[in-house]
Amino acid sequence: MVLQVQEGLLTTSASTPSSVRILVATAVPAERDAVARAFTHDSRVDVIAAGVGPAAAAAATATALAGTPYALVVSAGIAGGFQPEAPVGSLVIADEITVADLGAETPDGFLPVTELGFGTVTHRPPNALVRDLAAAAGARTGAVLTVSTVTGTAARAAELRARHPRALAEAMEGFGVAEAAAAHGIPVLELRAVSNPVGPRDRAAWRIGDALAVLTEGFGKCAPVLESWRQV
Repeated sequence: MVLQVQEGLLTTSASTPSSVRILVATAVPAERDAVARAFTHDSRVDVIAAGVGPAAAAAATATALAGTPYALVVSAGIAGGFQPEAPVGSLVIADEITVADLGAETPDGFLPVTELGFGTVTHRPPNALVRDLAAAAGARTGAVLTVSTVTGTAARAAELRARHPRALAEAMEGFGVAEAAAAHGIPVLELRAVSNPVGPRDRAAWRIGDALAVLTEGFGKCAPVLESWRQV
């Protein structure tokens, strides 16, 4: 079965709109390719590189969902991990997908949009599916934060942990993907392989290649659970 790339979409030549059931949205081609390696023989999984950040992720995901009856949407890629709970090289599955910087700064601190009286800041994946996937992949479960600016200082990391004590990782696309999925009434997941600690920015310490390998391995272990869930 031959993998094809068209306008950022990586799928299989046998894939048809009626058979595709899962959309996986990553940010960049390297993440897309890492996920796709786990689904070489599954024509019901489409993997896209949707772009970096919540806006690009939401727009690309919504566009993909408009033309195909997917049963599940997954945001996937690498992420920063809060230490020591999510060490570099670990796999994290979100039991909540929360946008961390959508709101307002006030003299008393940050207020999310929900406390301003509108909007939403959190989407929750199916509990049973998160549990089963975590068991299959040996993954940690907790909150994954979506940020528009990657954390680069210890002070910012501490601030995020104070506001989100269950946070295991931060990335830039999950909430955007989740918003698009919610608009179409489709369940959402987020899987992240940790490439670096959240905190002071040190590119030399990032392990992107290792994290991409963890992403492929993790999706390989999750594939049977996803297949079983689709048949329920």
